[in-house]
Order: sequence, then structure tokens, then C-alpha cells
Amino acid sequence: MVSDRTLGSTGIRLGRIAFGAGPVSQLLVGQGRDVQRETIRRAVELGVDWFDTAATYGGGDSEANLGRILDELDLQSKVRVATKVRILPDQLSDVAGAARRSIEGSLERLRVSRVSLLQIHNSITHRAGDEPTSITPTHVLGPGGLLDEMRRMQSEGLVENLGLTGLGEPSALREVIASGALASIQIPYNLLNSSAGHEVPTGWSLADYGKVIADCQAREMGVFAIRVLAGGALAGRPPSPHTFKTPFFPLELYKQDVARAEQLAKLLPPGMTREEAAVRFSLSHPAITSAIVGFATPEEVAQVVGFAYRGALDAELLERLTEFSLRSQS
Repeated sequence: MVSDRTLGSTGIRLGRIAFGAGPVSQLLVGQGRDVQRETIRRAVELGVDWFDTAATYGGGDSEANLGRILDELDLQSKVRVATKVRILPDQLSDVAGAARRSIEGSLERLRVSRVSLLQIHNSITHRAGDEPTSITPTHVLGPGGLLDEMRRMQSEGLVENLGLTGLGEPSALREVIASGALASIQIPYNLLNSSAGHEVPTGWSLADYGKVIADCQAREMGVFAIRVLAGGALAGRPPSPHTFKTPFFPLELYKQDVARAEQLAKLLPPGMTREEAAVRFSLSHPAITSAIVGFATPEEVAQVVGFAYRGALDAELLERLTEFSLRSQS
């Protein structure tokens, strides 16, 4: 894919668009095997070489379907797969054991002996449970904690690199980032909320991701942009079934994002769709290695990859859209 970038200090080169195998698009947590196969086949043809999944997506269905299709198409050696481990509240007394069981299940479902990246899938807060499934920096960094077990997995060759999902309290996330132990982060960054990359103004009322991308840059961490299309709101799609039940990005946020996306359309030049602007906006940040996008059809893959080929937005439009992304109200 055009303008591949290196993932932080790992030396891994990957395309600007990564394949999100989460539940919003429904592709890999559903039963449409033909469209699953054709969408993945088309993605790889177009240079998409990074697949992002998680043990919790569809209760393991995403990993199982992805592993099956990559095996059927003989693509296991041609792509890289990232997955995630989430520690549940009743597992906090045995973080290491829970993490070990999670990765063993993931590898079996994915039909591989190791993954390129294992990411922490919990939010990070100063008190456990302050956000849904959140754990503390001590759960990650303390003796016998999650990081110790992830490092053991790394030394055993089960995972190549370690990362995290950038949800939670920015100050708590910074503690984990400052450890220098993690190769990458994936964090929301889009046209409706770019606070992970910029200072927010006084009175900001939306989720504040604390400009932590700058902390990641200082540690030479790779950065994946997630929620590039705001769960479909920037693409004008109806809410995904997942949006009706997730505590992380709930329906009320989706409705708010739809309203703001309608205002955003007025700022775009003739011929540019919100989807194009969203993809190119995320890729315009110099620290973002790749944008993770969920796909439902081969046609969607071709469209998004085509947007990536058009490159970064011009400076004037980028400035205007960045300003919009830092407004709390439409």
C-alpha cells in the first residue's frame, strides 16, 4: 500500500489502512462466509497486511473466522495479526493466569503459533472499575501483573510485540506509556474528536484522550487510529447492533456524532465525502502509523484504500477540520 510506515521502534512496515475485525462492521462476528472470504481476499490484494482482532469480539467468533479464512486462502504467512487480552473484574486476583488462558485461546482460534502484537484491551484508570472493565497502572506494571505475564509470552515466542488500547484516564495511561515496555497504542482519533493528538479548549465536554499521542511519540511507540468513522456515524450509516449494547461507545454518543457529522459536511470541498475526509484526516497526523477500519464488503475495502492513496489533506483544509474536531458542540 502507498506510503507504508514503520510501527514505532519495532521495524515492522505496514500499510496505512489496517483491517479492523471488530463487531461494529459485523463481518467477522456473523455467518456470511462467502462475503467474509471475499472481503479479506480483496483487502490483501489491495495491500492491507495488518488484521486487528480481540478475544472478546463476538465471544471469540472474530478470531475463529479470521483464522479460518486466512488458513483457507493460504494467507497466514502474508499478513500480520494483532489480538487483545481483557482482564475481567473477577480475574483481578489472578491476572497472569487470565492472560495466559486468553492468549492460548486466541492462538487456537486464529490457527497460529504466535501473533505480531498482543494488546491490553482494558481501559486504564487510577481505580479499578471507574470505567467499564478498567484496571489500574499497578495491575499492569506491578510485580506479577499483566505486563510481567505478557513479557513471558513474548520470551516464549507466543507474541512478538506488546501494546495497549488508549482508553481510560490520560494520567493513568501516561503511567503505563512511560514504562517504555509497549510497542504501540491504538486510540480514538477522528474528525469529531481529535483530543488524542491536540490540546482541547476550555469547556471541552466530550471524551478527552489527553493528547497522549505526544507521549507515545516520545517513547517511539507506534500509533493506530481507531474509530476513524466514529462507529459509522461519519459514514452516514445506521447504528450497528453492537452500538445498542456496548458500554464503551454507546448509542447516545452515536446519535451525538451523527448530528455533528451533518455539520461537518458543510466544511468539505465539493466532491469530498465525509468518509474520505475522515480517513485522510486520521492519516494526516504524522505520528499515526495506520488507521484501523472495519469493513463489511470488498467494495468498502477498495473505497477506503482509495482514500488512503490520495494522501494527507492539504494544510488549509486540515487546519479547518482539526478546529472542528475540537469543538464540543456542533
